[in-house]
Amino acid sequence: MTIIQTDIKKNEFTVKVRKTIDYHVRSLQRGLHNIRWKLNPQSAYRPIIVVGCSRAGSTVVYKTLSESLEIGSLQRETHDYWTDLHPLANKNWNTHALNANDANPKDCYTVSHYFFNWTGQHRWVDKNNQNGLCVPYLATLFPDAIFVFIKRSPGDNLNSLIEGWHKPEEFATWSNDLPTTVAVENGQLSKWCFFLCDGWRNYVNAQVEDVAAFQYTAINQAILDAKSSLPPDQWVEVFYEDILRNPVDTFRQIFEGCGLSFDTRLQEHCANVLNIPYNAFSEIRADKWKDGPNREKIDRVLPKIKDLAARLGY
Repeated sequence: MTIIQTDIKKNEFTVKVRKTIDYHVRSLQRGLHNIRWKLNPQSAYRPIIVVGCSRAGSTVVYKTLSESLEIGSLQRETHDYWTDLHPLANKNWNTHALNANDANPKDCYTVSHYFFNWTGQHRWVDKNNQNGLCVPYLATLFPDAIFVFIKRSPGDNLNSLIEGWHKPEEFATWSNDLPTTVAVENGQLSKWCFFLCDGWRNYVNAQVEDVAAFQYTAINQAILDAKSSLPPDQWVEVFYEDILRNPVDTFRQIFEGCGLSFDTRLQEHCANVLNIPYNAFSEIRADKWKDGPNREKIDRVLPKIKDLAARLGY
């Protein structure tokens, strides 16, 4: 065996040992958190819920908020967790949306326990594709929750949705049991991506740009409608493009809106946040769609969402 092969074997062994240790440390921590919970169970306190259309930039907001030492974070999205609480099959696969009537004390206890068990914090941040359709439910479950709404320009958001629809292994893993045949883009796309909302069955044979426009409209409309029922101090709204222009000042606004400190460590992190590829498909910049392969498709559907875009501030 050569020296290089020996070094590789040592490195592989070191990685395995480190992963094993990390696993057992996390298991021990969860056990301690569970003991603390049983001694003093509490509802989550002012949880921070990141909402927005899929591919709008919500991941970079979630991951950056997760850098705060004042809150807990699972450091992962929670699609499956929330869907398991309210299975799509129980709603005839009509929508991921949940309303105030779906909220109940059991859910509040279960969710609070789950996040505390994993993070050791009663205050935490959460994000997933469906949250934007569930603001009334989440606000009823946690009346003091703060919602961070990330908006993205229609052209770029539609472009990223279209690209995402061509990545079913990433965005359609939850829809394998969908009881409807999907034949989007003349049958080229057979897995439903991102989320379900009322009326989705009308688009199973549509062109992908029409599906993207439908999803962009549905979730942003739902978020804007829910906004009016919430106190202003529980709502933080930001343009994704502002993050691109000035990430430090924009994230300062977000952190302060959530009642979180924005110290030197976080400022330095945000100054370099655009260099961190949080699930980006390509170069991070505004108006990518204008010189991309989907421009013709997007130009065709933009008039359909003109009114919503204006309501969003575009």
